[in-house]
Amino acid sequence: MAQGEGKSMTISLYDLSVPTFLQTVRAVRGFLDRAVAHCMNRGTDPDDFVTARLFDDMAPFHFQIEAAWHHAVWGLEAAKTGMFAPPALVGPVPFADLQAMMGKAEKALEAFTPDEVNAWAGKKLDLQIGSRMLAFTSETLILSFSLPNFHFHAVTAYDILRSRGVPIGKRDYEGRLRTRSAK
Repeated sequence: MAQGEGKSMTISLYDLSVPTFLQTVRAVRGFLDRAVAHCMNRGTDPDDFVTARLFDDMAPFHFQIEAAWHHAVWGLEAAKTGMFAPPALVGPVPFADLQAMMGKAEKALEAFTPDEVNAWAGKKLDLQIGSRMLAFTSETLILSFSLPNFHFHAVTAYDILRSRGVPIGKRDYEGRLRTRSAK
């Protein structure tokens, strides 16, 4: 069989989005918990991470968590409604509030059903993002806008914690892999 030949692959919009967002949201929750445990062991305050940055010209930790939450949940809401309209940014908040945001993201993502999300496939969306008008379909919005932004902010939050000494590694970022079940 020549390369590129074989079974065709079918994957749903739901399968591309919701489980992918959930895997990383749960991983983020896990490394936020590890950061709290690290602080408890060191006698430091996790709130010290809230305004931490990798570089002066990058957004702080709290923004990274908020933006990850927004791109996961409101990326899907945009596919549904045609509008990317996350709530306003709240700014620096206690570390526990950032943990709660990831909990809210997980609950919101778990509420989406395969039938609901798959019904949005092929939907045309024209989104105003800042000064740009972007023409998407539900699939291209999720795959080329929400997922890349979501992962950028999640990994930046991870990097900030790692750079501040929290003992986390790649597996903490990966989260629970979705492997096929053994038979």
